[in-house]
Amino acid sequence: MAADAPRLNIWAVSDGRAGIEAQVDGLAQAVARLRPAEIVIKRIGWRWGLGRLPSRLNPGLLATLTPGSGLHPPWPDIWIAAGRATLPLSTRLRRLSGGRTFVVQTQHPRQPIKAFDLVVPPIHDRLTGANVLPIVGSPNRLSPAQLAAELERFRDKLESLPRPRVAVIVGGASKAFGLPAERAARMGREVAEAVTASGGSVLVSFTRRTPQAAREILRAEWARLPGVVWDDRGDNPYFAFLAAADAILVTEDSTNLATEAAATGKPVHVLALEGRSEKFDRFHHDLRERGSARPFAGRLESWDYTPLAETDRAAAELLRRYDARN
Repeated sequence: MAADAPRLNIWAVSDGRAGIEAQVDGLAQAVARLRPAEIVIKRIGWRWGLGRLPSRLNPGLLATLTPGSGLHPPWPDIWIAAGRATLPLSTRLRRLSGGRTFVVQTQHPRQPIKAFDLVVPPIHDRLTGANVLPIVGSPNRLSPAQLAAELERFRDKLESLPRPRVAVIVGGASKAFGLPAERAARMGREVAEAVTASGGSVLVSFTRRTPQAAREILRAEWARLPGVVWDDRGDNPYFAFLAAADAILVTEDSTNLATEAAATGKPVHVLALEGRSEKFDRFHHDLRERGSARPFAGRLESWDYTPLAETDRAAAELLRRYDARN
């Protein structure tokens, strides 16, 4: 592809949930690091739940989107989508665009994959096919440049904290996992004891899935330690925490959180929750096999490994296939 090729127009499409949007935006940004591109974030919704119907039962597809979805021609060069809400459109985008748009779906679409130019699922979903590129974990927005920029933004709040600085990223409730009060209290004590023994500090970030009761228990426990417990007010220091950390503790319920942690090259300790998932067992096994993560065993450890760069690998393959088609 010539160096003076026109800028790509990329739509990153989801239902707006933070974890889903992070995947499509992250992959789009990785493509833009390789090729000049304009990225447009699209957040879609469906009237009357029609997005759950098979496409053939919703012939007026675009008309049943909620106001503000902003999906209409001209269609982009590359469509990167994730989540169930996007599937009625993703599966028809090649036809709607007259074959012009290169259609990419992250995650396992749970339906025939022939409608997509490329599917980027996690390896632990065990999806295969000629148009499938399995990766460890999920696409993410993390890059060395972004980490450096975010660390600089929050430097005044973080640089004086004692080392080791331990980022603690807490998820919580999902279909497979839970964080009840008893487990939160035990986790709080175990992490506090490990950080105290190390002489370090904490950088704590909760997610929307963290139950309020667990959040209050953990906040009270960790507020006694040197460090920062983000209170959801002001700019989110999540990426700055990852950049400043010497070690990262992350709960086992989120592929996104663990993947982003492993992309830093910092030691990643996985915090156990209540519940179990075979898919997540496979995912965490993959991280252990690569040397990225270990189960948290009540103490902080230090080791080296090659940072996970699966998003960049997916972006390079996406462009290779896009160029081959065009």
